[in-house]
Parts: sequence; structure tokens; C-alpha cells
Amino acid sequence: MKTLLNANDKAEILSRLLSLREDSPRQWGKMTPHQMICHLSDSYLIAMGEREARWAGNFVTKTVFKFVALSAPMKWPKGVKTGPAADQEQNGTRPVDFDQDQQRLRALINRFTSEQRDFQFAPHPIFGEMTVAEWMRWGYLHADHHFRQFGS
Repeated sequence: MKTLLNANDKAEILSRLLSLREDSPRQWGKMTPHQMICHLSDSYLIAMGEREARWAGNFVTKTVFKFVALSAPMKWPKGVKTGPAADQEQNGTRPVDFDQDQQRLRALINRFTSEQRDFQFAPHPIFGEMTVAEWMRWGYLHADHHFRQFGS
């Protein structure tokens, strides 16, 4: 299973990020490539406890859904509603400059995966408490999902 703990998997994600263009065609959903970059940045900030997100989970999401999302050999489904804290049309960070926002996401991924963390992982808004290994699996899958959304 791919994870940001694996240097090759992390390099793949960073390469796919840098191959993304502001005019990359959307395969599904409503986000633009630029909004998606800000969405991923907000999501990593939520994971690192530096951006607040309301708890929207329950027993089923923090057990069954978490297990399936992180362990099942399937792609994440399209059309899952984005929480307001990471939705660029609600409370999420607004896109400003594509290149700067892209570099900011790159820096956040590097910080998220650093062994010398200067942050504490927060509970996931739906999956609840997660181990470092679960966060790194989630980090890979979430980026992969959105990069596929734009053919990257």
C-alpha cells in the first residue's frame, strides 16, 4: 500500500504536484486545480492541528469508514462532500498565486512527512484519532485522489 512514509511514494506525489497546471482539465467535481491545491494545503494543516475543523464523524466513520478508506484496495469515490474548513468556496483558503500556492503545498507535504515534527497530529474530522502510519496513508490517498481528478 502506498504511503508518504515511503520515499518513492512521497517523491511520486511531489512530482505529480509539480506536473499540475492551472489549466489542467477537471475529470470530475467542481474544484479548479488551484482550488484543489489550496484544499490539500488546508487538509494537511487540519491534520497538523494548525487549522480548525469541526468533528463530523461518528462510531461508524471512525471504525468502518476509516478502515475501508485506508485499507481497501480501491480508489476513493468521487463526489464526497468537502468539509467547510477545507472548501475554498466556504471557509477554506482562497487561491491567490498558483505557483506560490503550489510551492506552499510542497512545503506542507515535506513538513507533514518530516520525522522531526514541530506539530502534533489532530484528530481527523471524520476518522478521529489516527496513528502516524494512518496519517501517512491518508496523506498519500488524499493527494492521489485529487491529482487523479486533474489527470496528474
